[in-house]
Parts: sequence; structure tokens; C-alpha cells
Amino acid sequence: MNLVIVESPAKAKTIKKYLGGNFEVMASYGHVRDLIPKEGAVDPDKGFAMKYQVIERNDRHVQAITKALKKSEALYLATDPDREGEAISWHLSELLKQRGKLKDKPVYRVVFNEITKKAVNDAISNPRELSHELVDAQQARRALDYLVGFNLSPLLWKKVRRGLSAGRVQSPALRMIVEREHEIEAFKAEEFWTIEADTEKEKQGFSARLTHYRGEKLEKFSITDELSAKTAEKQLLQAGSGGLLVDKVEKKQRKRNPAPPFTTSTLQQEAARKLGFTTQRTMRTAQQLYEGVDVGQGTVGLITYMRTDSVHLADEALAEIRELISKRYGSDQLPPSVRHFKTKSKNAQEAHEAVRPTSVMRIPEEIKSHMTKDQARLYELIWKRSVACQMIHATIHTVAADLQCGEGNVFRANGSVIAKPGFITVYQEGLDDGAKSDSDEKLLPPLKEGETLPLKAIRPEQHFTEPPPRYSEASLVKALEEYGIGRPSTYASIISTLQDREYVVLEKKRFKPTDVGRVVNRFLTDYFTRYVDYGFTANLEDELDAVSRGEEDWIPLLSKFWGPFKEQIDHTQENVKRSDVTHEALDEACPSCGSPLSIRLGRHGRFIGCTNYPTCDYTRDLNADTSEKEEPEVVEGRSCPECSSELVIKRGRYGKFIGCSNYPKCRYIEPLEKPEDTSVSCPKCNKGTLFKRKSRRGKIFYSCSTYPDCDYAVWNEPVAEPCPNCGWPVLTIKTTKRKGTEKVCPQKDCSFSEPVEEG
Repeated sequence: MNLVIVESPAKAKTIKKYLGGNFEVMASYGHVRDLIPKEGAVDPDKGFAMKYQVIERNDRHVQAITKALKKSEALYLATDPDREGEAISWHLSELLKQRGKLKDKPVYRVVFNEITKKAVNDAISNPRELSHELVDAQQARRALDYLVGFNLSPLLWKKVRRGLSAGRVQSPALRMIVEREHEIEAFKAEEFWTIEADTEKEKQGFSARLTHYRGEKLEKFSITDELSAKTAEKQLLQAGSGGLLVDKVEKKQRKRNPAPPFTTSTLQQEAARKLGFTTQRTMRTAQQLYEGVDVGQGTVGLITYMRTDSVHLADEALAEIRELISKRYGSDQLPPSVRHFKTKSKNAQEAHEAVRPTSVMRIPEEIKSHMTKDQARLYELIWKRSVACQMIHATIHTVAADLQCGEGNVFRANGSVIAKPGFITVYQEGLDDGAKSDSDEKLLPPLKEGETLPLKAIRPEQHFTEPPPRYSEASLVKALEEYGIGRPSTYASIISTLQDREYVVLEKKRFKPTDVGRVVNRFLTDYFTRYVDYGFTANLEDELDAVSRGEEDWIPLLSKFWGPFKEQIDHTQENVKRSDVTHEALDEACPSCGSPLSIRLGRHGRFIGCTNYPTCDYTRDLNADTSEKEEPEVVEGRSCPECSSELVIKRGRYGKFIGCSNYPKCRYIEPLEKPEDTSVSCPKCNKGTLFKRKSRRGKIFYSCSTYPDCDYAVWNEPVAEPCPNCGWPVLTIKTTKRKGTEKVCPQKDCSFSEPVEEG
């Protein structure tokens, strides 16, 4: 008997089916040990010695592995084929050695990029040793993250606010979001005008934009006010005399090639654009597709490993894709030879493949019924991209016509038509904000040079320049990749960490920094400029990659980082006051005492206050209009139920609320947003129902409508179903990164849970 170890039980179940009775397959449930969670886990004075301990929740799994190992002849470590997977295998083997459980049993490392029978058995037949270069790179990364976190976080507690933390990779990402917000706030819209002419031929109407006026080429800001635009309109109508002369017609044909197959980064971006998935949801669903889904003939891994920066496809996959294209879409949709893509990342592991279906012969619509909605949508996206990348290019015909409107005045009309769609039949890549697709241009009627078209109208159009958009998940992932911050496999955790720490919030699917996020970013950029610099972070990632290739030693890398970093920590500790960090000077005097005002960080966000505090207690809202005192907004059609005075919207320490205008004589208040009734009876008092409410930090929770008489509350959405295990009257819907969406019992001493489909 041989023992095979993987990370998850789902992966273990799939692999067991392929290996047969001579193998026992077990799951480690992720990492089996980690650094001790306290100071001294990494000791720079002792060659960066790292102190590990078993992760408590996984100790029982280690014990089960130890027990199974006694009856096994050899140990096969089959964790994921990346740096972290290598580290999981190394930690497990080291732990078993320390406990004296390996003795003279052979230990093999096996890797496969897809969970299929052939890939798994080939890997078992061709094992290798553990790669200490990959392990060293992962240890160096873990040590760096620990040294930054355990030294910067206490400093943030002292200089900004208790409970804050900083990360090596998250901090530059936060800087990106804050700097974009500064750009938006500093932006001043500029007015400009365009002028278009409406015309037609053979009853097909179209428009053209003015490019030359009175012999001069127009730039964006050539016409900046209504008067100039209206003057130009009159002169053009006179000059055209009701007609436009077709002066020049240019016809071109261009080819558009398909996008390469998915990497981790492009998969996250496209799933965000097309499916509305968060990076976490994308990676969680991809993990399920990789580990295996029962599609009718047993569980099978549907996609290759989803943590990759390579666009390489295996020869057998290419042959199968070409076979499918020929049968399904016709041999005329195949290019003469296989299309190969070049990986942009200089550190890409070409032994890995792009994210693709393990077999394109598993058509999405044919296996859709066997998958969850998320799995089916993501699989279809991956399948289409993989097929399209090996199809012929799209042929696009473009037409540009110059229409003369009197001497020196030229309008330009553009049009395009997809003559041969090629790969677009199957898939077209999504676009980011502001990007223009071929479909944005309309088809023009056939035009001949020298003919005259009727001038139907001249239309001046007013425009204003717009600020750069806030980052969406897709555009943030793209920016992180372009700057080389983190690695594709870490993007989801970077984004979730920024949100969990409440440094950023999502508004209309765009990232906006919170007040705390702004202050933390200002502290880091002012006092730790080098360590949140995009170039420095990217270079550090390159050095970690060099360690993984065996080109650089990890201890000197840590030494080079630690010396200057520790000096900066000590210098900031001694020389920077809390007020230097939390106060931002304003060029404005206090209206009460004449002292300077500053933007300050309070318990509930930033505000403007007097620097002469506590002698002077003048404060105002950061966005308040100082020109006149803001009058409270009256709630129309309602009066106070206690004294019949007007109700007004007020602002308190926890935000806006409705209160009586007769305060302090009448102290009636109510929330601005009425809590939503879930209609689920309270299981504790059986009198009220559970209301959906917001905490003062904006987090959703559910509590009894009879509060404060009954204090029952839960964080997760309640469902009016009794627990099958303990009989508690309600269950809750809980979503986690590892397990997805489940129904769980809210009682602490009950472990009931069952999976449910998201949405």
C-alpha cells in the first residue's frame, strides 16, 4: 500500500478513483503548520530561523495521516504544482520526520497540472524530489510578510489607531486605490464641444464629425464654449449650402487575432467583466472545477490548474481543440498551423499550462446540468476562450470618408463591418472602461468620391472631460499585474484583506478608500516610502522568483531587506508623533479662536478640527459648506409621534438619523433606513422577528425586533428551517472561501452544515 497526500478531500476523492486499490489517498486540508503567531517567530539575529507549530484545526488530519503511514510502503506528496503546494508538502514531510514516522520509507513528490487519469498516473510513474528552491522562496515570502506585519502593525497602533495592520503587498495596492481617489478629487472638468453633420444615402442615415474647420485641424479643445460652437454651426450651414461633397474614401481590411488562453490574472479580470464575479468567487469556483465534478460518468477534473501565469498549451490539448473546431465549426475556421502565444511574464513557469478544459470534448451545454450555476458559467467562459484561441482571425472591413462642407471644412465618417467573424463566432474578449470596440462603429452606405450627399443638420455637442474611473476588481487586478505587485495567485487575498481591514469599500463595484485607509496610506507613503513604492515591491517579487529558480539565496535576500527596514521602524518610533500622522494641516484659521485648522482622524472618520484642542473644541464635517450654516433637512409629510414637532435628518457620531426638531425637550429618534423584516421568528423569545440591520461600521447583521427586551442576534442571513441535528428553529446562510455557500446551524455546540447553491 502507498499513501498519497493532497490538500483537499474533493481532490483526494477524484485521484483515488484513478489510482486503484494499491493507493490510499488522504487530504492534509491545506497547510499543516505555520509560524507561531507571536513575536520571535522569525529571528533575524539567528539567520532568520523560523519557528513553526502545527495548525490546531489540522492536527487531527496529521494524526490520521500518521496512522495511515504505518501501513504504507511509500509516501507520495501530490499537493498543488506551485510554490505554496511545494511548501505544504515540505512542511508535512518535515513534521513526519520530527515525529520519527518516516524512518526509511521513501518520500516522493508528484505534480500534475490537471486531474485526469492519464495525468495522475504519469505523475505517479515519474516522481521527483522536493524542490528546496521553491520551498526557500515560499519561506522567504512568509518571513518577509511576517517581518513587515509584526513590526509595522504595532507602529500603526501607536501612531494611528489600535487594531490596524499593514502588509507587504497590500500596502502598495492600497496606495494605488488612494492615489486614484486623489486624482478624482483634484480633477477639474473642462468643457469642450464637437460638431457633427447628419446626412444619408439610399435612405441610410449616418453622421460624421468635424475634423477641419476653416482650413485648420481641430484638436480636442479647439471649441470650448457654446458661442463658438453656435457660430461654427451657422458658418458651416452657409458654407455647405445643403450638401456635403464626398472628397475621399479610404477602404482597408484588417485582421484581428484572438486573445490567448487564460492565465490566473486574465481569468479573474474576464470573470469580473463578463460574469460579475469577485476574484475570490472566481478562484473558489475554479478550484471546484479543477478538483473534480461528477458529470455523469464519475468525478473528473474539468480544468487544468488555475494558478498559472503561462499561456502555453500542451500539444495533445492543441490537437484536440483543432479536432473540435473542424467538426463543430468547419475546417475553414482552422488556421493553417497551430497558434502559439508568448507568455509576457518573464518568470512564468512554462512547465505549467494556461487555464483550459482538460478535454474540450466536454461541451458546456452537454454537462451544464451536472454543475452549479457558478461552475457552469465559469467553465463555459474557459471553454470558449480555449477554443477561440485556436480559430482563424476575424476579418474586419473599415471605411473612412472625408466629407467636404465648403472650402476648408471637413467632416470624417468612420464605419466598420466584420466580414468574416472567425474566432468571434465563439468568443470575444471583454473591454475595460473607456475602451472602444469594433462594434462601436456603424456600417456606412457605399460612397463614391465626387458625389454630393444632402446635409440634413449640423449638431454641436457639449462635452466635459471626466476623471479617471475608480478601480473595479478587474482593473485593479490588471494594474497589480502591470506593476508586478504580488503574483496572480495572491490577488484575491490582497483585495479581500483590504476590505476586511476596512481600508477600502466597494461602491457600485468600484473601490473607494475609507478615512482610515487614507490615513494609513499617508503614514506609509510619508514614512515608509520605499516599501510602498511600486518598483521596490515588484523587484522584491522578482528576487523571490530568482530564489525559486535557484539563482539567489533566500537568507541574503532577507538580510538586505531587514537592515534598512528595521532602521526605519526604529527612527519612526522615536521621531514621529501621533499628531504628525493623524493631522493634516489646512491653510485656514479656526473661526472660534483663530488657531490653524487641520483634518484629523477621529473614531468615526476624518473631520476638521482646531489644533488648539482641548482649549478650543471647534469641529465641523469634512465636507461641510463653510459659507453658510447647513439647515437640517425636514422630513416631509411626517411629524414627531411624541410631541408633533417637525422631524429632521440629523448627523450624529454614527452617521445620519431622523430626530425631533424640538430637541433637547423631545429626544425622539429613529434610524434613517428602516431595518428590513426577514419574517423569520426569533428563536430565543418567540415574540419578535429577525430584522436586517447595519452595524455602525456598515456590516450587516440580524437581530430581534423586540430589542432591547430580547438581545438575540446573528451575523448570517437566517432561514426559517429547523436544524436537523439539534432542532434549533432557524438555520443561517454562510459563505466562506474554502467551503462556498452553506446552510449552517448558528448554535456554537452544533456542527450541522450542508452546501447550497449561491444565489
